[in-house]
Amino acid sequence: MNPSAESPDHAIGRSRGDLSTKIHHLVDGHERPLVVLISPGQSGDCPAFPLLDHLKVPRLEGGRPRTLPDRVRGDKAYSSRVNWELLRRCGIGAVIL
Repeated sequence: MNPSAESPDHAIGRSRGDLSTKIHHLVDGHERPLVVLISPGQSGDCPAFPLLDHLKVPRLEGGRPRTLPDRVRGDKAYSSRVNWELLRRCGIGAVIL
């Protein structure tokens, strides 16, 4: 397999000299998966914040699904000015360690 010939949508990339893939999860408060995004291993974590773009949680009483969480938690890889501004603009609380 030639990694340079791989299609970008295959999410296979080189990270520290080996082929790898990153799996990003958006889960609810009970750690049940809501959105899963797969990216190449060499890509940064910060671009995975668009997990929020794919969030759609149906409401039990009907109506439009929820598309924004109340809070998010992430590691320091998600701590960027762009992410903080996005969260502030959408009124989402954040804990980024």
